[in-house]
Amino acid sequence: MRKPVLVVTAYFVDAVETRLKQDFELRRKKNGVRFTSEELLSAADGADAMLVTPADRLDDAFFNRVASSVKVIATHSVGYDHIDLKAAAARKIAIAYVPGISTDAVADITLLLLLGASRRAYEGLQVVRNGSWNPTDLTALLGWQLTGKILGIYGMGQIGQAVAQRARGFGMKIHYHEPHRLCVEVEGDAIFHDEPYDLLKVSAFLSLNAPETKQTHHFLDAKAIACLPRGAIVVNAARGGIVVDEDLIAALKSGQVAAAGLDTYEGEPKLHPGYLTLQNTFLLPHVGAATIETRTAMGMLALDNVGAVLRGLPAPSLLTSEPAGKTHSA
Repeated sequence: MRKPVLVVTAYFVDAVETRLKQDFELRRKKNGVRFTSEELLSAADGADAMLVTPADRLDDAFFNRVASSVKVIATHSVGYDHIDLKAAAARKIAIAYVPGISTDAVADITLLLLLGASRRAYEGLQVVRNGSWNPTDLTALLGWQLTGKILGIYGMGQIGQAVAQRARGFGMKIHYHEPHRLCVEVEGDAIFHDEPYDLLKVSAFLSLNAPETKQTHHFLDAKAIACLPRGAIVVNAARGGIVVDEDLIAALKSGQVAAAGLDTYEGEPKLHPGYLTLQNTFLLPHVGAATIETRTAMGMLALDNVGAVLRGLPAPSLLTSEPAGKTHSA
């Protein structure tokens, strides 16, 4: 029996790789090299399905040209802003994603960003590694404690809620903004702000956990940053496009923002070089979902979706159009 042909644009954890090789005839580039746009279209010719990542931009031009043999495209991510859903629907190509699985891992990395930025972890690592540690200087590397501070969460979906749960363990007070207020059972002791700028005004710490949409794109610009208390800490484990890089860098230089912890960047894997010149940035390479458990579960669900569609069965998680109110992304 012929194995379905699957175009794969990345390499995955061992358990997922084993299943890929067992269930599919694979088309991929060697040694982790990515397809160009034209190569991806060529690879899709005669293929049954595709497994992609957020690094693959599948726009209207792609769907206008992709082979009619492709029945389903699964993205190894919660986010789907890299895929033109309307164009896919016009070609009757099912689009699958992997919601919910990365919640705990991304929430964990958000707390790492909060701690890394507020406790000046990058500077501390340098002091230890370059031998300049002076244990008698009790004024060195003074950071900012989380206990008792307000954490403003911009985007209180599953990940935002998980961040709030963890932050409460550090004694933080939770304020949030969402398009719609959460029910009392979910909200708990968190304070809702209908207007996002009102949230910013009280946020000594700000965590960005919203999806990137037309409404949230470049939300954190100079105007928004000016609303923050001077010396605020900003972290982003959602999407880089929520932030205007030049404005955040200027605020980091001026002290309006004391420090930033970032795991996502606009245009990644490239990032604004201005971040690299600053000592008060704690930077990670989009590893929010990078645990063995999470990557395995994400890959398996993506393959469950592909297999179900190709067999004509109900798939666990398909996108037929833009879901309302979906939050985030890894």
